[in-house]
Amino acid sequence: MRHVKLRRLPLHLTALAVFAITLFPVYWMAVTAFKPTADITADTPVFLPTDLTLEHFRTAVGADGFARFWRNSLLVTVSAVLLSLLVALGAAFAVARMRWRGRRAFVLMVFVAQMAPWEAMLIPVYVIARDAGMLDRLSTLTLVYFMVTLPFTVIVLRGFLAGVPVELEEAAQVDGCTRAGAFRRVTFPLLAPGLLATSLFGFITAWNEFAFANMLIVGNQDDRTLPVWLSSFSNTFGTDWGATMAAATLFALPALVLFLVLQRRVAAGFATGAVKG
Repeated sequence: MRHVKLRRLPLHLTALAVFAITLFPVYWMAVTAFKPTADITADTPVFLPTDLTLEHFRTAVGADGFARFWRNSLLVTVSAVLLSLLVALGAAFAVARMRWRGRRAFVLMVFVAQMAPWEAMLIPVYVIARDAGMLDRLSTLTLVYFMVTLPFTVIVLRGFLAGVPVELEEAAQVDGCTRAGAFRRVTFPLLAPGLLATSLFGFITAWNEFAFANMLIVGNQDDRTLPVWLSSFSNTFGTDWGATMAAATLFALPALVLFLVLQRRVAAGFATGAVKG
């Protein structure tokens, strides 16, 4: 037993090193948000501050436009996630439950769209939005985030639907349910882990996205999202690193809380959706 533990020691040390390297920037951001300005600007870094303050958070929340940009990000993100779930659910049902010409080609195209880098779509999306007169609109940003998250949502929900025996729906139809009623009463509740997994993925993707938001919202600055607003911290806060880190911490908080609440269901959802189908 001791020999086995010694053999696993390098793996544990490697995992610990990766954990520390990954977590340290997040820790430094959060701890800087609570540090007094004197500790932030000190020549010697203060890793474990004893004096904590909420002044930087008050400065960040009270900054011009913070509430408006928070609302913009939340509106765009939630709208894109809900729209993606609605459309993907119908597409996944058609792929997993129906037989029609071109079904395999459709699935292949969905995988290709998922593998395509988002950065490759920046210029085409900008040209389309410009020619259609859709720049500087939150609705355009919502449609872009919907487009980005849709392929992954279809793939995961298709895996879940393929794992639910069709006999369950047929039995419900024999008992008097319509096809839509059987899906709503029998299959849809079994999709909860997949819906939560794809919702979290879509939320984090849309909430953190910067490139499209920075490119499509150029004229009306009131329609900016939080990532774009944070990128201009030098104009908003100057050299106030405490307020900058406080704003960044508040920005990261919703996705972090959502992940901590849903982590078990999300892990099960990703595993099931990836294996089945």
